[in-house]
Amino acid sequence: MEKVNYQFQTDRVVERVLNGEVGKKLLLHACCAPCSSYVLEYLSKYFDITVFFCNPNITDRAEYIKRRDELYRLCKIAPFCAGVEVVEDGITSDEYLKYVSGLENEPEGGARCTKCFELRILRTAEYAAANGFDMFATTLTVSPHKNAALINQIGEGEAERHGVLYLPSDFKKRGGYQRSIVLSKEYDIYRQRYCGCVFSEWE
Repeated sequence: MEKVNYQFQTDRVVERVLNGEVGKKLLLHACCAPCSSYVLEYLSKYFDITVFFCNPNITDRAEYIKRRDELYRLCKIAPFCAGVEVVEDGITSDEYLKYVSGLENEPEGGARCTKCFELRILRTAEYAAANGFDMFATTLTVSPHKNAALINQIGEGEAERHGVLYLPSDFKKRGGYQRSIVLSKEYDIYRQRYCGCVFSEWE
């Protein structure tokens, strides 16, 4: 299977936006503030961004609130977030647990994680299509622990199903992950030590 250069694909979409070939209203699924920091700094130069906080996989309510509030805080204080709006999805962790039912004993990074990506990207695509966005993307690919090819495959599939463009990405490239660490320190952002679900917490 040929390896895809997703960063090159991002560059091509940005070029189309700059040429006025496609609109620049972007819905960005955000998994957390640390991952969002670099992605927002990078994309806000080219897109009008609304951040979509959809993370029902964060099963501990206090942890969910902490991560959500850190994202709101980042978008309020960081200069590259000027004009960025944050929208919180209403889906609950109960719905996430139903979605991954039967996969509770899967290892981290296995089939349960794939279903988790599917749910969050599905919700993002639905919201983008229903609210007139030109395209959607996810910050998930900035993590070196997540499979960018799999995430992009899911994103492209949901884009086709919902009739809205998907911005392919591998945001860890060009030092993106390292930059997110620098920005997290600069803005004193809480960096979680586990994915968010009760299963990863156990591990």
